[in-house]
Amino acid sequence: MLESHGVAVVGEAADGEVAVRNAAALRPDVVLMDLRMPGRDGVSATREIVERGLSDVLVLTSFDEDELVFGAIGAGAAGFLLKTADAASLVAAVRAVASGDGALDPRVTRRALAAAALAAKPSTTAEAPLSALTAREQEVLDGIVCGWSNAQLAQRLGISVPTVKTHVSNVLAKLGARSRSHAAALVRRIDG
Repeated sequence: MLESHGVAVVGEAADGEVAVRNAAALRPDVVLMDLRMPGRDGVSATREIVERGLSDVLVLTSFDEDELVFGAIGAGAAGFLLKTADAASLVAAVRAVASGDGALDPRVTRRALAAAALAAKPSTTAEAPLSALTAREQEVLDGIVCGWSNAQLAQRLGISVPTVKTHVSNVLAKLGARSRSHAAALVRRIDG
């Protein structure tokens, strides 16, 4: 699709580790990154590519879960599109990122702006948001700090995955965290 619209594709990768190696070897203007792949995930691959200055990253994924959106943005992605984007939107996003601009799928823009607004609000103390959590939200946060996935949290807490996702979203909002890893870092800062 990209090549038919005049965008040169210099390489492909099936997992995040290969994506990082290819970015280092090929130095593309833009890496088009999926987030859920076998092996290394796209968020950690994005973080390494951006931190090493190998390329700008445009995420293209089927998943618009807050954790993935904010994880990718927090890792330094310059853009985030859903795979339902049409060819013209994808090509425009690739060109925008290549020229130094950003691109954000309209279906996630409002949530991204809300998270940015929440993060920009000054908090009086770091401990205050923790006291706003319900007991169940605190259990979910404890699991996040332990690195448990939504499925693991659901199994350990005896609740459904959609319920876990709701609790995770509530925890992130109450803490003003951009992602699960940001929430865990905030808790470690409070406890440390």
